[in-house]
Amino acid sequence: MQTIDIEDIKNKLYKKLKDSGWGNRFKTFILSEDFEKILNTLLHQVNNGKRFTPPIKQMFSAFEKCQYSDLKVIMLSPDPYPYGMIADGMAFSCSNDMKPQASLKYMFKAIQSTVYDNQPYNYDADLTRWANQGILLLNISLTTEIDKTNKHIGIWNPFIMFLFDILNSYNNGLIYVFIGKQSQEWIEHISDNNHKLSCTHPASAAYRGQEHWDCDDIFNKISKLVKDHYKFDIKW
Repeated sequence: MQTIDIEDIKNKLYKKLKDSGWGNRFKTFILSEDFEKILNTLLHQVNNGKRFTPPIKQMFSAFEKCQYSDLKVIMLSPDPYPYGMIADGMAFSCSNDMKPQASLKYMFKAIQSTVYDNQPYNYDADLTRWANQGILLLNISLTTEIDKTNKHIGIWNPFIMFLFDILNSYNNGLIYVFIGKQSQEWIEHISDNNHKLSCTHPASAAYRGQEHWDCDDIFNKISKLVKDHYKFDIKW
């Protein structure tokens, strides 16, 4: 049976988040019994032969790569990629493998056609470049069981509720992008002092074998809101 020092993990995660500015916002949760329950649940599953992804050290990468002070957009997707050594803690990003998964390929194709008029586009699977511009690439479930989807949604609900409470209290005017039906279930938890956009999930296009994903021009809509409210030009 694998044993892990839960307190040590909590302290290390908190320290990793300090430089990005999220540490102080998350401190009360990370050092709480609620977060301890999450870690113990993951450990219990591992001890019962169930592996999860991404690894603990990458669970909060979305927050490490997106500075709290730069936050403009929260892009929400349900689950990390369920395959081993793919998910890197940022929704849709594939920096561990550097090969865009189907959902990300559809997103890149949509960006190339709608934003850049089919001009050459960078298909780099590491989305750190988005996160560094103030886009929080958030999976509603920060982990999932390897080779299975929607297995850890309930585990992470307390953290997501805590996160939205923090953002509703301190960060008005953010641009929330709810991608897919599961993400859209959280719309009601977001204050109306923010901007809310929705679209289908690119995985639906992949599942149906469609040539293109109907993104509802979501990337241009995001860019316009960011330009209007933050005077910033996103480089997709």
